[in-house]
Amino acid sequence: MKYVLEIEHLSKDYGSFRLDDVSFSVPGGTIMGLIGENGAGKSTTIKCILNLIRRDSGEIRVLGMDSRKEERAVKEAVGVVLDESTFHDTLRAPEVGHILRRLYKNWSQSRFDQYLDQFELPRKKTVKEYSKGMKAKLSIAAALSVQPRLLILDEATSGLDPVVRDEILDEFLAFIQDEDHAVLISSHITSDLEKVADYVTYLHRGSVAVQGGKDELLETYGRLVCGRGDLERVDRALLVGSRVGQFGCEALVKDKRAFARLYPELTVDPVSLEDIMVFTVKGDAE
Repeated sequence: MKYVLEIEHLSKDYGSFRLDDVSFSVPGGTIMGLIGENGAGKSTTIKCILNLIRRDSGEIRVLGMDSRKEERAVKEAVGVVLDESTFHDTLRAPEVGHILRRLYKNWSQSRFDQYLDQFELPRKKTVKEYSKGMKAKLSIAAALSVQPRLLILDEATSGLDPVVRDEILDEFLAFIQDEDHAVLISSHITSDLEKVADYVTYLHRGSVAVQGGKDELLETYGRLVCGRGDLERVDRALLVGSRVGQFGCEALVKDKRAFARLYPELTVDPVSLEDIMVFTVKGDAE
């Protein structure tokens, strides 16, 4: 398997927060979803990949290149989209293209113009006059026009309406049709990742809490819905976390097939990525 991004034993200590021994890889032709609560380490991980902050230990390779030793070549191969537009408010879309083509040797003006038309971005309006959705589309158009092999997005779809998000997600799926390309997307909107992600890495308090193929995770975990008495008799080793309410109890089951063999009378429902996040935090608190 050919990996576009490889991270091994990445650590960064801020004193009050530590990114601790994070490892994951993104194969070509796939999308990796990076999820976690606020302050879990998602943005720190992305900043380390881009060398915006210096890591304390660990290895990061993009297309087999060391991200520090071959930083210039790595950055030529990466397109980045952040949650806020990085373009000055007074610029117009053609001016953004004029600036970026001087910075990136693989810049494609024709592709950028194509995206401006496709996303219906007005050329005469300034960035300040764009809506949040239009700014996000402009950032994605620019990132794709540098002709990257790796696309990194940090909460790039947050605050966008469902129609715009769906349009952008389609672009990510089109991007990875070339199996030399890959996407790393950090997002709080787990429903988006359920649509497009092939793999998921869940960071919790700076460490990898859950990792694997998205479909495999959703197939393995389950949500137990039961009464208090039933929850009390279940072996806690089979559960990740639980919550007790006025009208019943819920818990995250680690392996729903194994659980069903031991407790066939109890109902185990399908889960979402959000369920896995919420109950993992509950289990950590317990």
